[in-house]
Amino acid sequence: MLSVLIWLPILGAGAIAFLPKLSAQQGRVAALAIASTTLLWTLWLFTQFSLGDPSFQFREFLPWVPQLGLNYDLGIDSLSLLMLGLNSLITGIALWSSRPDIERPRLFYALMLVVSGGMAGAFVAQNLLLFFLLYELELVPLYLLVAIWGGEKRNYAATKFLLYTALSGALMLAGFLATVLLTGNLDFAYEAGLGQALPLVTQVILLGILLVAFGIKIPLVPFHTWLPDTYVAASTPVAIMLGGVLAKLGTYGLFRFGLGMFPEAWSVLAPYLAVWGAGSVLYGAVTAIAQKDIKRMVAYSSVGHMGYILLGGAALTNLALTGAVTQMISHGLILAILFHLVGVVETKVGTRELDVLNGLMNPIRGLPLISALLVLGGMASAGIPGLVGFVTEFLVFQGSYAAYPLPTLLAVMGTGLTAVYFVILLNRTCFGKLDNSIAYFPKVTFSERVPAVILAALILFLGIQPNWLVRWGEPTAVALVAAAPMMKPIAPEPPPITAAIPPL
Repeated sequence: MLSVLIWLPILGAGAIAFLPKLSAQQGRVAALAIASTTLLWTLWLFTQFSLGDPSFQFREFLPWVPQLGLNYDLGIDSLSLLMLGLNSLITGIALWSSRPDIERPRLFYALMLVVSGGMAGAFVAQNLLLFFLLYELELVPLYLLVAIWGGEKRNYAATKFLLYTALSGALMLAGFLATVLLTGNLDFAYEAGLGQALPLVTQVILLGILLVAFGIKIPLVPFHTWLPDTYVAASTPVAIMLGGVLAKLGTYGLFRFGLGMFPEAWSVLAPYLAVWGAGSVLYGAVTAIAQKDIKRMVAYSSVGHMGYILLGGAALTNLALTGAVTQMISHGLILAILFHLVGVVETKVGTRELDVLNGLMNPIRGLPLISALLVLGGMASAGIPGLVGFVTEFLVFQGSYAAYPLPTLLAVMGTGLTAVYFVILLNRTCFGKLDNSIAYFPKVTFSERVPAVILAALILFLGIQPNWLVRWGEPTAVALVAAAPMMKPIAPEPPPITAAIPPL
């Protein structure tokens, strides 16, 4: 069942790329059909998944190269299932956001589907080497997507992305190899707490290697420098895939393999991780305020919001880690709608510069619907109550304050700074008087509205009824916390949020 999510996009990509008589329009329709099928298949998995079963479900096993410990071993828990849902949804949104007249369309759609299939495989892999192979599968396709269809400085940005991501994979592989060799177990099958048999100092060193590897992928400060260049240079659909899903591959790996394999070492490093997370939040927010390009501003906002996820993981409480897991979904939805809307603004107005944009909320000559949705996206990113961003951030803060009050308060300050830079963005772009010298902007088509409306509906619905999201993130969070020894006593935490929120 899980193999469908990997091989349907990859085989579909091959068909789109190599069928000679396939037109550009047919290629687009085929790509959207494949993405829709994988989304429906993922939704079906949600209906079949048992939240009461803490083990990995829908297991698939096929010996591949057993002499090397490499096997085709798949399985999912609630964390993997959430990531699969996000990947399937964002892939469809990104494909829909692409221009119908895009150059070399068959290659573009094929590469996008390969990226989606590779990330789906990484989320379900239960073998360390298999995870590494699928983790690296998206490297070359994303390099080509940025280098061929990107904007200004696309070659520089694509090369920088390639080098950073390759380094991330090399460090991760080194950490996996060292763990397996030091434990004397040549089977690369994933087992939670695999590294606990090693001395604590060794565990800390190995965890440190994985923290750097996944910290590059997320990315966290100071490994973030590839992100703004790549996000800004990438076309709108590629930026949606990068911010909406690819960054979550890093946070997923951090929790699955960092916390999962080295829970004792994670508890030792947790205070430093909390400070690291809070520092990333403040740096991302302060840097975003200084930007003049709205796409670069959104890119730096992503750096800050990933810090909330690290803070939640460092706190090692049920509430905080549940908030961190659900923040991954919230961040993906919010970043996807912001990048889509910024792309529409750039297409219609011809610029992304704050000093030029003004008055887009004008109901006659402006872009009123796009501006209204941009306001909603900014409010969600700033953690305004009633939207999904508030729910996930509040869970992190409530769960982490008892363990690490100062980093939590600093992260709360970062939330305030997030409101500052989005107020700047919205005030300069959406409000004010539209320059009379500017003619009527082209009308936003129905096709351009659809992705933003779908994402806005999800952001609003999950903000009003958060239990639909939280109940899926809680089981894995509880299991990870239970496996990690607490290094300091903390005050008793409130009951799980799912008990306090009635179903719709």
